[in-house]
Amino acid sequence: MTTLEKSGKFLHLSNPTQNEPDPWVRILNGKRGLHLVVLYLVYGEWRVPWSFRVWRGKGYPSPSDLACKLLGTVPKQLTQGKTVIVLADTEFSTVKFFNTVRAKTWRIVVGVRNNRKLQDGRTVKQLYRHGKRGQQILLEGLTQPLTISWFWLKRADSKRELRFVVSSHPYSGAYLVMLGRKRWAIEGFFKTIKHRFGLHCFGQSTKLGVYRWLILSLLAYLLAHWIDQWSSPPVLDWKATCDLTLSVLFPSVLWLKLLRYLQISADIAARHGFEIILKPIPT
Repeated sequence: MTTLEKSGKFLHLSNPTQNEPDPWVRILNGKRGLHLVVLYLVYGEWRVPWSFRVWRGKGYPSPSDLACKLLGTVPKQLTQGKTVIVLADTEFSTVKFFNTVRAKTWRIVVGVRNNRKLQDGRTVKQLYRHGKRGQQILLEGLTQPLTISWFWLKRADSKRELRFVVSSHPYSGAYLVMLGRKRWAIEGFFKTIKHRFGLHCFGQSTKLGVYRWLILSLLAYLLAHWIDQWSSPPVLDWKATCDLTLSVLFPSVLWLKLLRYLQISADIAARHGFEIILKPIPT
């Protein structure tokens, strides 16, 4: 889940109207904006933002409910005969989400809060002092055991935070921590899609306009990623990859940008005693 923070009015998105009773711009965890639940697939070297849903607030499907719907959109042909691991943040450690993943016979690796209750009344945090990583536990509300592990996460302010992660598969404690850390690659995707491809920079005032912007942003990411995989060898530098994608797929756009640059720079050439003249190559 990610938040596209917004500070403007966005009247058609933040205020209910007669035709649109469900505002999209809401406050969640102290952040005001559009809140997206995103399904991100990792298949070999491929990285695909598969689909997304907008969280619409209280009275509508929760982030966990939306995530369950997104999991149902993954084609069976893609997962047949494969080991599928679902990585998710603490927000999705609900009973419904666990049961949905289990029903598909997939494995789940998800963070849990340290105050989450076990069936014996203890909290998850108590396992840090009185348990061991890789042990089997029963969370309150679940009927099947999970494997739990934990690690210390160093935050931006140099403070450490104890994080817990559980899995439906009996991984070792150390390997489970390694899998749990892989989720940070998804955080890397969110930073890239926002700051390189402008996912959060929409200024549209209608829901249709916002949808169009989000889809265009995701398409731009996919095109750049595919061009990177096409190049040999693929070395992912997003700026270089975006320039290569523009030159390969949209050379006319690059040409028009060059012409515009030459036009606005003509006075610089003139001050140095030059005139820039472009003419077609004889055929």
